[in-house]
Amino acid sequence: MRIGLFGGSFDPVHLGHLLVAQTAKEELGLSRIFFIPAAQSPFKPEQRSAPAHERTRLLRLALAAQTDFEIDAQEISRGGISYTIDTVRSYLKLFPQVTIFYLIGADHVPSLPKWREADELARLVEFAVIPRPGQNCVEFPAPFRGTTLKGFPVGISSSEIRARVQAGLPIRNLVPRAVEEAIRNYRLYL
Repeated sequence: MRIGLFGGSFDPVHLGHLLVAQTAKEELGLSRIFFIPAAQSPFKPEQRSAPAHERTRLLRLALAAQTDFEIDAQEISRGGISYTIDTVRSYLKLFPQVTIFYLIGADHVPSLPKWREADELARLVEFAVIPRPGQNCVEFPAPFRGTTLKGFPVGISSSEIRARVQAGLPIRNLVPRAVEEAIRNYRLYL
């Protein structure tokens, strides 16, 4: 079995995230993709994310009709700083024969050697990367291995969406409609 793990703040989840997941599923032949919202990124300690329950609510709304995508809140349940190696180990306990692909943005690839227990992580997973628009294939630092996916590079970022909400600008066509409505109704990012 081949599964994808898609970790991140998802603050908020947007259409770019969904396109990345769809592309990875198709190009890598994944049976399932788990969206794993982080409690706190080790690389963004100063970033104040929306509360975990709000980010999870937005993910549920975005993935409501997606049968191959699932939310796993284990990093939020663990609390504290979220380390990918801990999450990967928990999946290998549940699915000992699985091949794991970890989805990341191309901008994170150079920092892979700085991730906690990097050598062990490199041994346990293969990375799947979608470059930003205009980027070419990504070089993985040794000992990491991975695939640069071809489809749907999209220049949407969660920080751009938060800034648009704060400025009173529309976010339609950047996030799923249910997510847009929830952000407005719950007055998130104001």
